Amino acid sequence: MIDLHAHSTRSDGRLTPGALVARAAEAGVTTFALTDHDTIDGLDEARTAANTHDITFIDGVEVSVTWQRRTLHVVGLAFDRGNAALTEGLATLQQVRRDRAKRIAAKIEKLGVADAWSRAQALAAAGQITRPHFARLLIEDGVCRNNNQAFKKHLRPGRDAHVTVEWASLDDAVAWIQGAGGIAVLAHPFGYGFSAAWRRRALAAFAQAGGDALEICTGTTDRQQEITAARDAAQHGLAGSAGSDFHAPEQFWLGLGRLRALPGGLPAVWHDPRFPGADAAN
Repeated sequence: MIDLHAHSTRSDGRLTPGALVARAAEAGVTTFALTDHDTIDGLDEARTAANTHDITFIDGVEVSVTWQRRTLHVVGLAFDRGNAALTEGLATLQQVRRDRAKRIAAKIEKLGVADAWSRAQALAAAGQITRPHFARLLIEDGVCRNNNQAFKKHLRPGRDAHVTVEWASLDDAVAWIQGAGGIAVLAHPFGYGFSAAWRRRALAAFAQAGGDALEICTGTTDRQQEITAARDAAQHGLAGSAGSDFHAPEQFWLGLGRLRALPGGLPAVWHDPRFPGADAAN
């Protein structure tokens, strides 16, 4: 069982890298990638846990991209973590994230949240400060009832606590990953709220940038979406990938490794020669 997209406390997940891998093992996952947002800080802990649980571990990251004034996510798999261009690029994105977090903190303090910056730092602990941390503060201080309301009313684009930033370019993200010997995957094509036309434009731009694969099966896709994504991938000569995009145990509607098989005929990213154990992964 394969799951190539999941998050830990090093970004916006709720489980530590070690606990996340243990949960994946309990779910029967045999090949697993940790893909935290714009950071590889959790990979060592996750790999140690994977060795304990006899899981094939794949180094991963999810790179934030600005394209056509919209945000895309490109998952990198099986790269050299020591590559200078990749590590420098991720360091730049981490600084963008810190600057954004300070600006969000100032905005939600105006909404009635006390000491937002210091409290967000405490929630993030060793990881990065992300929008879900601010959502938790909005809930704790009674400004919002739940996470969905926090994003819908305050944190999503166009709302009063949203902060627009410039992430990596699509070309740079793909180049960083491939320059480090890795595989570039466009994540969750149905997860951006795009129309069908914009989804196709984004995929075409990704293919033109030299991307390798498209995430077909996720924790929230239905079979018709997966068939559509597989057709789109084939049109652009892209392989297919699969990942739950797991963040927290509270996501009862999805689970680690709970993914359908890729639609027939589409080459799988885990058969790419760059993928560790390519012939053995199934």
